[in-house]
Amino acid sequence: MNRTFVPSLGKHISQAGLGCVTFGREIDRAASFSIMDYALEREITFFDTASAYGGGASEEIVGQWFAEKGEAAAHIAVATKLLPPYDASTLSAAVEQSLARLRMDRIDVLFAHSWHPSIEDDVVLRALSDLVVAGKVRALGVSNFNAEQLGTLLRKQADRGLTPVSFVQNNHNYAVSHVDDALMRLCRDFEVNIVTYSPLAAGFLTGKYRGAVASDVRFEIIPGHKDIYFNDRAWERLDRLMNAAEQAGKPPAMLALAWAFHQPQVSSVLVGCRTTGHLDQALAALAEGDPGLPA
Repeated sequence: MNRTFVPSLGKHISQAGLGCVTFGREIDRAASFSIMDYALEREITFFDTASAYGGGASEEIVGQWFAEKGEAAAHIAVATKLLPPYDASTLSAAVEQSLARLRMDRIDVLFAHSWHPSIEDDVVLRALSDLVVAGKVRALGVSNFNAEQLGTLLRKQADRGLTPVSFVQNNHNYAVSHVDDALMRLCRDFEVNIVTYSPLAAGFLTGKYRGAVASDVRFEIIPGHKDIYFNDRAWERLDRLMNAAEQAGKPPAMLALAWAFHQPQVSSVLVGCRTTGHLDQALAALAEGDPGLPA
């Protein structure tokens, strides 16, 4: 597995990252611990959570696991996210709350969870930079930003001599992608690491949602997923994937995961899990090589 060294972290982030969105929401502490143990054994060195996941439960579970592992897991980079709107007067308190749940002194990567106009406020940008200077955060990131939004932020930070964003985390899979050429050019120019999530499109690219959607799956737990994927273009992309899988004699999930892992400029692909088998599936796909899916 490839790894990217990030100087601001002093750590390597692995090509396959662990998305902790299911922890405390879809799976309990014991199942989450089992998955993190498995990830550690397989040298996955980037764990991603958020204050919003399970109402803070994911951060708490991740923090409990790291507290138990101690130095054995010290090389793993941990990212978390804060929800908008972004207010300079409450940013520090929000970070302290995440640190308390994580049982850590410092967050490796702090992401703004989604774009909001408040992120462009000079006072907010300075408050974010101050968190790095104070040693509460090693690196800043943004999630669910397009190229224009990220570019505006980076140029403001550069003009004001503030700590720049060095990570962007966006949805990127064979059905729907928010990583376009403009974003990749910007990330090259400003040395921003690209992290992607939802390589199976929340299960859409397995083909299992051709029929009815069960009540306990993510498309019902988070109904907004339907607006993203249940549309003509995404169904067309799924058809292309299914045809390619039939011709290759391989499961569509394997090809979709392999596609995500072999996209240019991507430092890490986050894999969300309910079982260790989901990690096995992802790592097997990583070893497959580029599947050469139709554009």
